[in-house]
Amino acid sequence: MRLLITLFILTTHIVFADDRQAALEASHAKAASLQNQKAILVTGASSGIGRTITETLARQGHFVFAGARKQKDIDALNQLTNVQAIRLDVTIQSDIDAAVNTVKASGKKLHGLVNNAGVAVFGPLIEISERDIDFQDNVNVMGPYRITKAFAPLIIENKGRIANIGSISGLMSSTMFGPYSMTKHAIEAFSEALSSEMRKFNVKVSVIAPGNYNSNIMKNLKRRLEKQGHNFANSRYQDEYKRFAKFTNPDRSRFKAPDDVANAVVKALFDETPYMRYLVVPNEQEAMMPIKNTLKKVAELNASHAFTFDKKQMLAWLSHEIDKANQ
Repeated sequence: MRLLITLFILTTHIVFADDRQAALEASHAKAASLQNQKAILVTGASSGIGRTITETLARQGHFVFAGARKQKDIDALNQLTNVQAIRLDVTIQSDIDAAVNTVKASGKKLHGLVNNAGVAVFGPLIEISERDIDFQDNVNVMGPYRITKAFAPLIIENKGRIANIGSISGLMSSTMFGPYSMTKHAIEAFSEALSSEMRKFNVKVSVIAPGNYNSNIMKNLKRRLEKQGHNFANSRYQDEYKRFAKFTNPDRSRFKAPDDVANAVVKALFDETPYMRYLVVPNEQEAMMPIKNTLKKVAELNASHAFTFDKKQMLAWLSHEIDKANQ
C-alpha cells in the first residue's frame, strides 16, 4: 500500500512538472511570436477601407497601430485583438509626432505604413471654393507626405513597406471629379517618386487604386456640405449636379465591402516582389475604364510629337511590359 502511495505521489509530481514545463514553453513561444509580430500603421482606420485593412491585418496575426481622430472610434478599435488605436489627425503635426513616439515606445519594429486617410470633394473646377480645395489637399496629399516623412526612419530601419491608397480617379478624371482626381493623381506621382527614392534602402512602395466599394466617404462629404451650408442653386452645372447626386449618395451599401482592397494591401506589404501598382475594382467595367483611359493617353502622347513611334514599336513595348508585369 505504501509503495502504491509513493508511486502515485512521484507520478503526480512528474505530471505537474511536465505541465509546468509545457506551460513555460508555451509562454516563451507566445512571447517570441509577439516579439516577431509585424507592426503596421494604418491611417484613417475608423471605418470603411481603413477599418477593413486594420481588421484583415490583425486577423492574420499582425499588430496594427490604427489611426483615428474621434475618441469613440479609438475606443472601438481598441476592442480588436492585435490593435492599438492612436489619436491621429494627418493634418496635425503634434498628433503625428505623438504617434511616432507611441510606436517607438512600444518596442515593436514598424514593418509597414498604409496611407489610407482621405476625404472627398467634388464639383466644377471653375466654381469650387479654394477653401474646399485646400481642405482636401491638406488631407489627401499633405497627409501622406507628413506621415511618410515622419515614419520613414522607422520603415527604413526595418526595410519595410509603404502602401498608399489612391483611386481609379487618380488614373482618369471627368466632370465634377476634378478636385478629387487632382489629389489622387498627386498620390500616383508621390508613390512613383517615393518608390524610386526608397529603393536604395530596400523599402518597397506600392499604390493601390480602388474602384467603388462600400465606405463612409460620401457620408462624410454630405456632413461637411451641410455644415458649410453649400447651395448649388446658382451653379452653371445644375444638370451635372442632378446626375451626380446618385454617385454621391451617402448610402453606399449597394457596393461590395472593401475586402479586395485589404487583400491588395496585404500583398503590397508582404509579397516578396510586390507590384508598384494594384488596380482593385469590383467589376470588369471599372477595370476597363482606367486601363482604356491610360492607353488613350499613351496614344495621344505618341501622336503629338515630332518623333512618333509606329504601331509595331508601340505594341512591342506594350507586350514587353505585360510580360514583365506577369513574371
